[in-house]
Amino acid sequence: MVSLLALVGAGALALGFSSWLWSWPLALSTTHHELVSLNLNDAALVREPRLSASFAPVVERVAPSVVNVFSSKMVRNPFGRDLRPLFDDPLFRRFFGDGFDEESPGKTPRMQKQQSLGSGVIVSKDGHILTNNHVVDGADEVKVALLGDKREFTAKVVGRDPKTDIAVLKIDAGELPPLTLAASDKVAVGDVVLAVGNPFGIGQTVTMGIVSATRRGGMGIEEYEDFIQTDASINPGNSGGALVDTDGRLVGICTAILSRSGGNQGVGFAVPMDLARSVMEQILKKGRVVRGYLGVSIQDVTPELRKEFSVPEGRGALIGGVTDGGSAAEAGLKSGDVIVEFDGKPVADSRTLKLMVGATTPGAKADVKVLRDGKEKSFTCTLKEMPEKLDEPGPAGAEPAPAEALRGITLADIDDDARQQFDLPSTLKGALIAEIDADSVGFDAGLREGNVIEEINREPVASVQQAAAAIRKASGKRLVLLVWSQGGSRFVVVDESQQK
Repeated sequence: MVSLLALVGAGALALGFSSWLWSWPLALSTTHHELVSLNLNDAALVREPRLSASFAPVVERVAPSVVNVFSSKMVRNPFGRDLRPLFDDPLFRRFFGDGFDEESPGKTPRMQKQQSLGSGVIVSKDGHILTNNHVVDGADEVKVALLGDKREFTAKVVGRDPKTDIAVLKIDAGELPPLTLAASDKVAVGDVVLAVGNPFGIGQTVTMGIVSATRRGGMGIEEYEDFIQTDASINPGNSGGALVDTDGRLVGICTAILSRSGGNQGVGFAVPMDLARSVMEQILKKGRVVRGYLGVSIQDVTPELRKEFSVPEGRGALIGGVTDGGSAAEAGLKSGDVIVEFDGKPVADSRTLKLMVGATTPGAKADVKVLRDGKEKSFTCTLKEMPEKLDEPGPAGAEPAPAEALRGITLADIDDDARQQFDLPSTLKGALIAEIDADSVGFDAGLREGNVIEEINREPVASVQQAAAAIRKASGKRLVLLVWSQGGSRFVVVDESQQK
């Protein structure tokens, strides 16, 4: 099975070494009205056709800016109870010995210290450090060790953003050497990159590779994904480390790997600097990250849905549900609209739209262009602030579905027991999928027990009886269903003509 493992920081460098760097400082006002100076250089990399024989000068410049991050927290020991009967068992002691909790024989501590190891990148002279949220999440204490003089400092967690896995730390260590920040949107596939971090806690390590892909998403690692993918070796301990180009500029913060074994297999991911910098600036200015909120649940337009919703190029983001009182609802957007343009920029898919909306300041107006029944319509939405807890959008006795459609699926009305069992919202209406055969076409399309069918062929259904009538009314064996599952609504095409 392929597993996604969050790591503890590394960094990478991209191809094209130039003999000089130019930059200018950017001053940011923090919540304490401090001025944080960042070195910025958003020029495109000079890409030379011949690979340098050595990156030693770049590593020498970058290495002092990459630090080790150690965090610890107290967690409850699941075995923290009186185990005297077990420890008194002669057979147990024969294999495991007698050295259990000398101060309190037969007991294990109820709390134990859990430690994690990562990396971080110095981004300001006064000690601001970028790292991953998962490196310091829930930590009672965070320590930072500098490379050159072996000094260790207790770090303050200035702010965290779990949605992008970015955290900002601060240490008081005098004047420190910050890395210059690059514009990651100018990174290209094929650029050589270096990863600098502390894998497995063995000490600072540098690896080289190339940028394998940009704008990678849909990995299910973070809520907002726009990763730089690299084959530079990244391993546990690299999280929060630097991804730099061959000019020594920071282009990303290494975050995770795709691996079957838990170690590097050439597929690593870094949060691009443009996104990490935006998060950092909001944390320093406001103490938290504020995102725009449109109030819709969205999905990609698949080839099957493209035909049903008359989307000629298969582009855009399909609206599954609209939140009452949200920006989209107030502007007049509806379920079934396909957003093809947001604030003058084309929308390629649902991930692109999510990043665009999240980066928009709450209160700002954005022009939204949609396809509704194949016709283009324009709306102006005033974005709201994303709430801490989202209200999921959705339209305001068990029996098998009619034989000619949705074969192998048993529908039921939603009662209180079903709402509790499947954690269904109190306002959700529709026909509950009580049972589904694993070899049915509906199962292959992604339907599961506990899903709720809200619409059939764009006709709302609030009960099994209405669902059955809508299925009988449908011509042919191809149905377009609006289905609630896992907290949101999405469209699913079920084509019974494909029955095995």
